Amino acid sequence: MTEKQVAKNTIEKLAIVVVTYKRQQLLATLFESIEKLTVAPWRIVVVDNEHSDATQGMVDDFRETVTAQWGNTIADQSGNESRVVYAPQSDNLGGAGGFSAGVKKAYELGSEWFWVMDDDVAVMPEAIERLAKWTGSHDVIQGSRYDYDGGPFYWQYDFIIPLGIPNPIAPAAFGRPGYRVMDTLCFEGGLFRRNIVEQIGLPDPRFFIYWDDTMYGYRASKVTNPIVVPDVILRRTREIGNWDIAGVRQLNSTSDMNRYHIMRNRGYMARYFMAFGDYRPLMFGLGTLLTAAKEVIRLVMVDREHVKTGLVQIAKGWWDSRKLLHDPDWKPMPPLK
Repeated sequence: MTEKQVAKNTIEKLAIVVVTYKRQQLLATLFESIEKLTVAPWRIVVVDNEHSDATQGMVDDFRETVTAQWGNTIADQSGNESRVVYAPQSDNLGGAGGFSAGVKKAYELGSEWFWVMDDDVAVMPEAIERLAKWTGSHDVIQGSRYDYDGGPFYWQYDFIIPLGIPNPIAPAAFGRPGYRVMDTLCFEGGLFRRNIVEQIGLPDPRFFIYWDDTMYGYRASKVTNPIVVPDVILRRTREIGNWDIAGVRQLNSTSDMNRYHIMRNRGYMARYFMAFGDYRPLMFGLGTLLTAAKEVIRLVMVDREHVKTGLVQIAKGWWDSRKLLHDPDWKPMPPLK
């Protein structure tokens, strides 16, 4: 049986969930790469956080191209047979809200698998076949990626739960099994099965941006063993300034909005750890200190023109995270089944 046949047999009702916001040029590159897939997905759900006429026009053109190439597909729960579904949002929900809305839409349509990604990547033509060989025995799969310069992208798949930080020195090699078990996830190419959504619910939109995919993978690790595999499934297409650390790791540039949410969302992270019995106050506090220190280093080494405003956002996010720790109305995302 060929890889293509395996993909058709095992990735049943695969929905690609794309979240985009004001980046039409990057989205066009992603669309072009999807058109080159050697196996057709069941659905492509495009979540538009801008609700833009320009993006809607691009999606309409993309739908025509996809229909001409692959034809219609099995009808979804709404009776629609087109592979491309446009899902505009009335407000900018951030990446977290966008993925929550996109997974919800694909779930309601009847998707069995969810392959999620931002608009600043391009998929490899054989990506579905490469993922398919793992779907017979695993429910959450993270493929490997190339960076925007074509080199390998190292992803911190090992999340140190007591500290609430990724392990920056986790081995990159995959060992004899050919994969590594992980306790996190990245919405840059992560793939998961419908039964996972049923058991742990949707991605939490309250994160807005940052840590939302990490915590979705953490929640998934409570019901299955997510894995990261060496098969390259996509490449990043957006160039980001970075600080190369001894040729081993990189510290990428980010925005003040990200800096704020990196710190604030540790409050949500702590609440999830509490819900699952994994919260260790002293260790988590140390992890918060280390996170703040990393962001200060990032400011000085990569984003020094934003030092003043960046320090304010780090402090503000840290302060707001403490409010979330004591919110009496907070509850984790509920299961769907």
